[in-house]
Amino acid sequence: MSDIPADVLEQRLTVPPAIEKLAPISISERLDAMDILRGMALIGILLMNIEWFNRAIASLGSQDTSLTGLDHAIGWLIRCFVEGKFYKLFALLFGMGFAVMLIRAKEANRPFGAWFSRRMLVLIALGFLHMVFLWSGDILHDYGVAGLLLLAWITLLKKPRFQKYDNPKSFFKLSVVWLSIPIVMSVFAGIGFGLFNDTEDLTAQWQEQILVAKRVEEINLTNQASALQDSDLLAVKSAAELMAEAELIEDISTEEDKLFANAAIEEAQNTDEELIELQAQAIVNQQAEMQQEVDKEIIAFTQNSYWQATEFRFNFALFMLMFTIPFSLSMLLPIFILGYWLVSSGIMKNYQQHAVAFKIMAYVGIGLGMVLETGGLLVAQHPVAHQVMLLQGVGQALFFIGQFVMTVGYFGLIMRLLSHEKWLKRLTLFSPMGRMALTNYIMHSVILSSIFYGYAGGYFGEISRAPQMLIVVAIIAFQLVFSRWWLNTYAFGPLEWLWRCLSYKKLQPMRIQ
Repeated sequence: MSDIPADVLEQRLTVPPAIEKLAPISISERLDAMDILRGMALIGILLMNIEWFNRAIASLGSQDTSLTGLDHAIGWLIRCFVEGKFYKLFALLFGMGFAVMLIRAKEANRPFGAWFSRRMLVLIALGFLHMVFLWSGDILHDYGVAGLLLLAWITLLKKPRFQKYDNPKSFFKLSVVWLSIPIVMSVFAGIGFGLFNDTEDLTAQWQEQILVAKRVEEINLTNQASALQDSDLLAVKSAAELMAEAELIEDISTEEDKLFANAAIEEAQNTDEELIELQAQAIVNQQAEMQQEVDKEIIAFTQNSYWQATEFRFNFALFMLMFTIPFSLSMLLPIFILGYWLVSSGIMKNYQQHAVAFKIMAYVGIGLGMVLETGGLLVAQHPVAHQVMLLQGVGQALFFIGQFVMTVGYFGLIMRLLSHEKWLKRLTLFSPMGRMALTNYIMHSVILSSIFYGYAGGYFGEISRAPQMLIVVAIIAFQLVFSRWWLNTYAFGPLEWLWRCLSYKKLQPMRIQ
């Protein structure tokens, strides 16, 4: 049972009643739980994003293998507990927010298509400007596109043929099935691969991949030597390669393993050398292209020219826009629908009545998520996985599935805590930050680009992962104080106010009435 008085909960969590015309939600009509969740999600997003102000975003999603010691530990923990979780939680909250707006518009018995479309178009424009002038990793434009897709889905439900699906139960089923598609596909792919590849097949594939990897290393060494035009360096590289091979043989501890290794090498020598060469050259070309993109980004953000950096961001933005609709359709839209379900079903309004369900979500989600995340990372990050595509695929699949499971766990944990008065009072600290989520998100980019990029602080690539956490703490502390101070006087954050003015096509009152 909740410790919160019923009248207090009703006041805090009542979805706005029908009104005669559309207008921004007043302070008393907001859902505090959503603001708290949004503020906490911003922390996770900052923990994730800061790395990509200090490192080429062309490498997004890959592990920084140069990290050691405490930097490696911090980087690994963030990948395990943060990466891929909080943008999904933030997307869920966007879906909830859109649900509140759309349900409120329905209750007002007013057309909302044009207004909501305009709101999403403004968000897309803000996201694109953010991506070009501040940081290439923007996700606001993706949310805007997914919001338009959500509107299209809601409009479709008005059709007589689809009205039977206009209910919370159908919303939940659709979102879960939609999100499960890539997971189910991965499972069936794994089952199929296991059925049709026995140990002999796997051994042959492994032997071939070892030869390809060795040939890739040889080509890279040759290219490096040719570029350096230094015969002494080439000799050192060759000696180092011979020593590495000798150490590898010494690591084979038993006679049986030695015999197996020799047999593998002998059998692999009979593999089609032309095919090996083609595969190796394709990998080398891919690596070279990737490195070229990374080098371009490093040059753009280490030079002292803002316009050179902006030109790079503009070209990168045009490239990334190709992925916006696929990403929004496959990933964000089903999460938005899930958020829509949470509000339309009344769960967010009366979340204290679902404390047991949230408790189960927390324990199962975080517990199972940790198993999947740690297992997936250990497999995917092992050096052998870079040679054996099967291991890389298995590791990435586990890591991907674990992100969803752990996101559910985080959501359940926070909602469970909010069901207790003492925790609600503590976590309300994050509510002002969540109410100004758009302003604070853009503020992250302003601060971090000023620290790292060459046209400002110039620390790109120079601040390692552990010290980055000190920057995160400083930014969050500042935003907690700044958000509370600002909202003591004003009804909206600066960018939230601008967004509302453009959405409603008229100036909104800024100060608290």
